[in-house]
Amino acid sequence: MDGSIRNLLSIVGTVMVTGLLSAAWLLDRYEAPPVDPAWAIAGDTDIPPEAVTVRFTGTSTLLFSDGTTAWMVDGWFSRPSPLALLLGTIEPDLNAIAAGLAANEVDHLAAVIPVHSHFDHAMDSPEVARRTGAILLGSESTANIGRGWGLGEDQIRVAADGEPHRFGAFTIRLIHTRHFEFADPQVRAQALEDQLITEPLVPPVETFAYKVGQPYAIHVTHPKGGFLIQASAGYVEGGLTAYPAETVFLGIGGLGTQTADYRENYWRETVDVVGAKRLYPIHWDSLMGPIEGPFTGELKAAAFLSAGTDHTLSFLQEKFAARPDLKVATLPRYEPVVLFE
Repeated sequence: MDGSIRNLLSIVGTVMVTGLLSAAWLLDRYEAPPVDPAWAIAGDTDIPPEAVTVRFTGTSTLLFSDGTTAWMVDGWFSRPSPLALLLGTIEPDLNAIAAGLAANEVDHLAAVIPVHSHFDHAMDSPEVARRTGAILLGSESTANIGRGWGLGEDQIRVAADGEPHRFGAFTIRLIHTRHFEFADPQVRAQALEDQLITEPLVPPVETFAYKVGQPYAIHVTHPKGGFLIQASAGYVEGGLTAYPAETVFLGIGGLGTQTADYRENYWRETVDVVGAKRLYPIHWDSLMGPIEGPFTGELKAAAFLSAGTDHTLSFLQEKFAARPDLKVATLPRYEPVVLFE
């Protein structure tokens, strides 16, 4: 082997090793979360009888209870690896689901409601419904995820736009909205353009087999107070004008990747129009981080999700500075927080 070939092989080997090390680094490093640490609050240790409480797992998995009735948004506890998400197949992690329900101290739910049918919202919901006796409430696409998992039709309910669903003292309406519009055209096309799951979905499947379905905002009324959950940073102009809410759980994932005009419109159509006085950011942590311990921002490898973090944070800081009457807090993991006494 002459010297030139040896040199070429050495260069190729160096490039390959460098590439593998870079990939490993990107798959093991997280961005800073797009929230201010000063916003973090602790859970409440003294829960008044019949108080309405919330527990937060991460992304937009939220557990609400008034001491008599409990229900959950999404119920997503699995955290597929980056390689499985990008190159392989995914399915519910039964151990993670069991651990997540135990950490939330819940074994019975009236309903589990995915805000749309992407994997990070609806993949685990049928198993959560099966374990807790809950109604799986959502779109026809979500229903087909339930059917593919073997959930019986008696536990599946397809929601109509704005239709009231009563669970105990909670009245819940699922309002048609739009998913966040990914700024990257390729990601947007793959995640949003082919919307519907038209037949039972049987995992393991590729990530984008979990199509978006119909996205919802969730409006809730209760004798003690009302609130709105907008988990994905999308909106329909004028879509929430008839749904006042003093408390908003606001999805901010990817918001920094969009234009300044988009962010302003999203805020106006989701926070201002409902008359919010209290705001909890959600869907700001990693889709692939652990479901215990401190929250992290997105993986550096997930550039289409983690880009623009600084724009998200500065936008929120400016909005809160302009609205000193608007209370803001980020929720702790699993600990109950009193919404209404």
